[in-house]
Amino acid sequence: MLETKRDVSASPDRCLGALRSSSQTEKPAVLVVDDNDDIRFLIRYLLEQRGCRVLEAGDGLEAVESAQSFQPDLILMDLSLPGLDGLGAFSLIRDRTELRNTRVIAISGYVAAEDIAKAHAAGFDDYLIKPIDLKQLDQVLVKHLS
Repeated sequence: MLETKRDVSASPDRCLGALRSSSQTEKPAVLVVDDNDDIRFLIRYLLEQRGCRVLEAGDGLEAVESAQSFQPDLILMDLSLPGLDGLGAFSLIRDRTELRNTRVIAISGYVAAEDIAKAHAAGFDDYLIKPIDLKQLDQVLVKHLS
């Protein structure tokens, strides 16, 4: 479940304004990778409200294939995926020359320092903890898409 708070209700507009002020002429493209349909739906909704084009993938292999065809500006990837997990998919994505500079953000319900350190050591650009805090989502979008 995504955390929602009234005090960040204006954040989509602030985030969208920051994204529009970047040098991009198109809406930023974001690939959301999570095996939970409800989580993907909610993240997609939040990203679309913030001016992003969104594609979804439900597992690691689909994520790699979608990243190659979609060429996203940013990937939000759950670490616990069926089959090929998030770390494995991330490794395959980083092996692709055309995706080497794509920002990839780990998302996970695990908050242990060792899990966060493992994701950073693997090379993920950032880490979001589920339930996703809207303010942190906006900060990640502005940081990695502006």
